[in-house]
Amino acid sequence: MSGTSESDHTVVVDESVTPNTLRFSAVFNVAVPFIDRHITEGRGSHVALRHNADEITYAQLAENVSRAGNALLKLGLIPGDRLVMAALDAPMFFYVFWGAIKAGIIPIAASTLLKHSDYRYLIADAQCAGLVYSSALAVEVADVARSSPHLRIVLPIDGPESLSQLIAAASPKLDPAPTTPMTDCFWLYSSGSTGHPKGVVHVHRDMVITSERYGRKVAGIGSADIVFCASKLFFSFGFGGGMTFPLWVGASMVVQPERATAELALDYLERSGATVFFGVPTLYGQMVHAYEKRPRRLSALRRCLSAGEALPATIFNRWKELTGVSILDGIGSTEVLHIFISNRIDDIRPGTSGRPVPGYEVKIVGEDGNVVPNGEIGTLWVEGESNARCYWNNPEKSQKTMVGAWLNTGDMYYVDPDGYYVNAGRADDMLKVGAMWCSPIEIEAKLLEHPKVREAAVIGRPDEDNLIKPAAYLVLRNPEDENDTSVAELQQFCKEHLAGFKYPRWIHFVNELPKTVTGKIQRFKLRQSLA
Repeated sequence: MSGTSESDHTVVVDESVTPNTLRFSAVFNVAVPFIDRHITEGRGSHVALRHNADEITYAQLAENVSRAGNALLKLGLIPGDRLVMAALDAPMFFYVFWGAIKAGIIPIAASTLLKHSDYRYLIADAQCAGLVYSSALAVEVADVARSSPHLRIVLPIDGPESLSQLIAAASPKLDPAPTTPMTDCFWLYSSGSTGHPKGVVHVHRDMVITSERYGRKVAGIGSADIVFCASKLFFSFGFGGGMTFPLWVGASMVVQPERATAELALDYLERSGATVFFGVPTLYGQMVHAYEKRPRRLSALRRCLSAGEALPATIFNRWKELTGVSILDGIGSTEVLHIFISNRIDDIRPGTSGRPVPGYEVKIVGEDGNVVPNGEIGTLWVEGESNARCYWNNPEKSQKTMVGAWLNTGDMYYVDPDGYYVNAGRADDMLKVGAMWCSPIEIEAKLLEHPKVREAAVIGRPDEDNLIKPAAYLVLRNPEDENDTSVAELQQFCKEHLAGFKYPRWIHFVNELPKTVTGKIQRFKLRQSLA
């Protein structure tokens, strides 16, 4: 592969135009500023990855990234080929993902919690040339070679006769592929609530945009930080918090393959001395209860970030009381790659998503497509340079969702009197009760303020007149409270604190709520149970 000059693969923050202008060189491979730059800037000896008892420096990371790129090329993959990675969170994920990018190959980070039929669909949909997988997933990816005629290479990442052995034997020198800022770089698959996931296509500049504008300027991550993200790398929230944001500034990342429980997350925070933590609201709620039972020493922790669903003010307040650290909640999406509205460390309004991240424009529009007045609920649209190029092989959905430079998020929002953006749920979760929009999130947040309630989910249910009214599904702190007295008490609590039409007409006590692999409550499954 032909070499490129030192003036290539650069990005400059240009404050002379606007405070958020980023200028890219014409030849730009994003693996250079994210991986190789740390060597030229003298951070080679700094610890990049903390995995179990191992510490991997930036110099070792850069060498293994180049080895991985060479190994993939030697296997017969060529620039522009797509490579599906069913890889657990471990150093090999970093080597293969960034090695592919440096070689001009397009990695697709797939969920490690998919089943065999899901992998077959994804491989066929992506028309990928290669599949590499963690050996722990061998059963689920077995016999996928017939999924697509495009698939030429199927190889385990670890174990005997694996990609790891090829990487160890490969050259540590690799010239970056001469891509551009707008060349297709990587894909993530969206975790849609229903139907098949969609391949979200991102270009080389997108990781820089989110890492600079949110990771560095809003989250405030620096090179001295130790970052632990409970969400997995295949999930866009974990992709940023667990990899691109700390990599961009030369920080250390705590990497672990297990699915994060509240106890595990608290243990990792304590043992690692993490200074920055990323978690979804449901996990924070569970961690609050776990911490109350057994406090941890989290004196190093200075910054907590949240997204994925609305963070109730009660969880924010209790977490801060216990740890002394505020949670900066926001909203992002796979299509935008990460958070584009967020609270700031010096500007927090609990119960809201905050204000737009610099560099992003947002608007809230009604059913007629016009911007609604502040205080009125509408659909949130966002414009920004990290917006995905398209949905792969889905022009109809691309055209409907990606309108010019704008992205229709499908999230319902309103702006409060002080200019903070308030999450009112997904468009398909919103209820119209008595001809008035009703947010399930608002009702859930109020129920969570009651001392008997641990978790809450609200959906619409038809009454005897087939009119939609709110129904609540609750996990209680103490199961012995499951009785008619508690139902009446909770309904009265909502009536006292919410507009009258918003109180739940039905309350169901359950042992657990259905959730996605990333911790979001799946209200659609509760709706399906009524069908």
